[in-house]
Amino acid sequence: MSLARSKLPTPSLHQPSLVVVGAGPRGTGFLERLAANLPELYGDQPLDVHLVDPYPPGGGRIWRAEQSPLLWMNSMAEDVTMFTDDTVQQEGPVRPGPTLAEWAGIDGQTFPSRRAQGAYLRWVYEEAVAALGPTVTVHEHRTRALRIGGPREGRQHVRLEGRAEPLAADLVVLTIGHLDAELDDEQRELAAFAARHDLVHLPPDFTADSDLSALRPGEPVIVRGFGLAFVDLMVLLTEGRGGRYAEDGSYLPSGREPVLYVGSRRGVPYHSKIGYAWQGERPPLPRFFGPEAVDELLSRPSRPDFRRDVWPLIDKELGFAHYHRLFTAHPERTAVDWPDFEEKYAAADPGSPELHALVAAAVPDPADRLDLEALDHPLDGVRFPSYEALQEGLRGYVSQDLTRRHDDANSVDLAVFLGLLSVYGQLPRLGDVGRWWHGFFSYLASGPPGPRLRQLLALSDAGIVRFLGAGVTVESDEDAGVFRAGSASVPGEWIEARALVEARLPEPSLDRTRSPLLRALYRDGAGATGAGLLTVDPADGRVLDREARPYPRLFALGPHTTARAPGAFTRPRTGGPAFRQNDATARAALGFLRDLACHRLSA
Repeated sequence: MSLARSKLPTPSLHQPSLVVVGAGPRGTGFLERLAANLPELYGDQPLDVHLVDPYPPGGGRIWRAEQSPLLWMNSMAEDVTMFTDDTVQQEGPVRPGPTLAEWAGIDGQTFPSRRAQGAYLRWVYEEAVAALGPTVTVHEHRTRALRIGGPREGRQHVRLEGRAEPLAADLVVLTIGHLDAELDDEQRELAAFAARHDLVHLPPDFTADSDLSALRPGEPVIVRGFGLAFVDLMVLLTEGRGGRYAEDGSYLPSGREPVLYVGSRRGVPYHSKIGYAWQGERPPLPRFFGPEAVDELLSRPSRPDFRRDVWPLIDKELGFAHYHRLFTAHPERTAVDWPDFEEKYAAADPGSPELHALVAAAVPDPADRLDLEALDHPLDGVRFPSYEALQEGLRGYVSQDLTRRHDDANSVDLAVFLGLLSVYGQLPRLGDVGRWWHGFFSYLASGPPGPRLRQLLALSDAGIVRFLGAGVTVESDEDAGVFRAGSASVPGEWIEARALVEARLPEPSLDRTRSPLLRALYRDGAGATGAGLLTVDPADGRVLDREARPYPRLFALGPHTTARAPGAFTRPRTGGPAFRQNDATARAALGFLRDLACHRLSA
């Protein structure tokens, strides 16, 4: 909706106010863009900004200081910035600033603790508040927002926990971050089973907030989930219980560790972070999945189907990034010249037999060809005769992954990573693309640091971690009173345990969220996708209702919306879509407040 067409209410003499619900990284990023755009769009008029969050501003819940110092960031210090640069496609001014590594004066190749990142975020927050200037007053409210009320076109009222009077707001911006959720049907059944038999069941949660004390030393624990939540769990139940790693990398147990039987759909951990820097020419991205391709998809009479319409273009885009790097950096591993290959690759339909034949003829070694389906299903069709054979097989897989991701002879992997970032930058315009894509992106591009996977291997050697395999299923055995887990990797074999941990974050879901504000917003008519994401206008972040009409005074940014961004933070000089979204929302908010003030003055 155009700001010029926004319906303005009857003028009043109150001071303009903006309420931001959520003061973690996304709220801090929004404030930084608000300050950057303020001189151009709002000038030195007075403004009240209210920040609502039970956790300290800057770090918020996930990056708060009160958590184990053993927990790391999932990014290298040099790859984390909260500041824009000239690669960001935004209307607002670039305000450069230091990366985490530059600010903290630490080795950029290290993986800092979450506490260190929280300190950086707190500094960014304080800098943003200072940059707002003397006419903007920032109020911090260390509590939860419960509900937003008020007429659709009029001033909003944000009710806070523990406060009798609501906050009056001309605009509200939701930067809530990851959502807690009520249990779904499966988790309720598992919880009830655990209660009947005095078992331990830990549902999906942020691992640092889970009570792990009920997981007893030496006892088996079934863990479903092999992503970053599992890595945190692994750390807290090993080093967090007094174990340590010897100089040779082996693990020395404390005797207080449980035995973790871990599996998932894929049956393998996320790929290691890449351990080398980019050298040479970058692939010219986007090429096959850029703004024009998205325009074409949006022009179709029906909503594009991700698997049928979008994924083939992404597959071709990632293939282009892969082969561009292979041909330019390792031409000895190719059989034709790049210009000839590029021309034929561009002409071939995505996923077509012609495209496969072209790649087979131009790239002699199958190991140099990109097969995304094989990457997504590494254990499909692989069967092991025993759990011991599975342990050896998975240790070999992880070791090979570590070797590959730290050898720039395989820099095609880094090119694909750049392709994934480029793709993610285009997807917000398409709205919710489903959960599979986000999981696939995390698996390839947002895995654990290499040292964590080396620790995993050491724990496997020590018998503290045991692999379950792929296609894991969990059953509740009423007669025996235990959980049972099996997998497709070792058919017919089952592991029994009195504890089950779901090692993953809850799926964002407006109908099951524990946020009373979002539940009420959904009940009152806010739009949501089938996957439970809050629908927002990709242009400026305005919340949409179920008829796709924007709420003039309500915006939302973050992973609970259809405008999700890749990862929690942005690498420098990658044109991060989160920066673009923050800038667009800040400019729309300031434009609305400016027009509101002008209307009052002229009335």
